[in-house]
Amino acid sequence: MKLLEKTPKKLLINITPLVDVLFILIIFFVVTSTFIEQPGVKLELPRATTARPEKVEKAILTITRDKALFFQGQKVTLEILPERLQQAMEQSPDHSLIINADEHVEHGFVIQVMDIARQNGVQKVVIATKANE
Repeated sequence: MKLLEKTPKKLLINITPLVDVLFILIIFFVVTSTFIEQPGVKLELPRATTARPEKVEKAILTITRDKALFFQGQKVTLEILPERLQQAMEQSPDHSLIINADEHVEHGFVIQVMDIARQNGVQKVVIATKANE
């Protein structure tokens, strides 16, 4: 009588669930990672050797090359800027304003905006620059 020998079965490791879990983790970390806030307005900030990064929790006014004003991301005019500044300064503990002005904007226009800011409750004006590389 001849006995049938059982051939050992090969063990196969199915890595499909492992790959699925890894892709889900990658997607999770990409979606939940923090991103640097960039304004939607294209600016060329002037360069300064002493520039240093600051935490952006203050009122931000952006002045584009063609003298368009954006306060806290919303387009404003010189006429409604004082009202918006007063509202923002009522909520600001340090009454400061960061001005992101394109390097090609006329100096006189920036001074005019700074004067409006000072007249409407701004006590500290910070001019944003880009560090030299």
